[in-house]
Amino acid sequence: MKPKLLVLGGSGLVGSAVIDYAVNDYDIIFSYNTNNIVIPNTESFQIDLLDNDSKIETLIQNYNPDVVLHTVAHSSVDLCEIDHDIANRLHIDATKKIANICASINSKLIFLSTDAVFEGQLNKQYCETDIPNPINYYGKTKLEAEKIVLNSSSNNVVLRTSVIYGWHEKSRFTNWILDYLKDGKSVDPFSDQFNTPTLIDDLVKVILKIIDKNISGLYHATGKTCLNRYQFAILLAKRFSYDVSLIHSVTKLEKKQNASRPISTCLDSIKLENILNFSFSDISAGIDSIFNKSKIN
Repeated sequence: MKPKLLVLGGSGLVGSAVIDYAVNDYDIIFSYNTNNIVIPNTESFQIDLLDNDSKIETLIQNYNPDVVLHTVAHSSVDLCEIDHDIANRLHIDATKKIANICASINSKLIFLSTDAVFEGQLNKQYCETDIPNPINYYGKTKLEAEKIVLNSSSNNVVLRTSVIYGWHEKSRFTNWILDYLKDGKSVDPFSDQFNTPTLIDDLVKVILKIIDKNISGLYHATGKTCLNRYQFAILLAKRFSYDVSLIHSVTKLEKKQNASRPISTCLDSIKLENILNFSFSDISAGIDSIFNKSKIN
């Protein structure tokens, strides 16, 4: 009998990629909010986690999954800064509801968190023992959700990741850069926001290994290379042979955002790599991967 996997946010980048990888080995159902997708041999359910109803508890209770993968988060860091209520309800209240029902039926919960739980220091790669100190409301609510998940069951997992990308219609940063450059349009990525971008294929493989080995706890799960968005865009342009002169760097002083952004929240994922005997891609290998897939698809 196949293990049962419930993916919350199955139409998003991480959720849909996990389903694509795992569909033959797991009995999978998934939730979506507004964007349903059709994936053979799966079943989907429309659920808005902002609704104050019992649909999510009922779904988890009835399906009784072995594992719940919670990928849902608000897509706008800036909106979370303006509307605290939405951020609280989606990241904290909904996660508490999900964690409680999972604990009651002994389902393992894997929660995707963010590098935004850290304040951001240059020339540092944060490890799991570093103390979080988020500087925006998005990060604050995600940190609170982490605590809920880890405190509700010792079997649960929190994965902090960052700038997830791949050859996928939901890969926002890479699609913005590549689509604009392909059309000869200029782009203006930030030069003062450093992260460790994460290839979606790596993240999916790690999630499935965690399930297979029944790992629990808090881990960083990101690529190896710490760089800013401008550097990322330049590397993309060069690999795809696009015009680098169309890329113009900006700083947060020049291009205002509602929410404060950390200067550098690069993460160190060596703890998880060692446990799983896995190596995350550096940025060159990651870009090579999406370039090669672009020639096939």
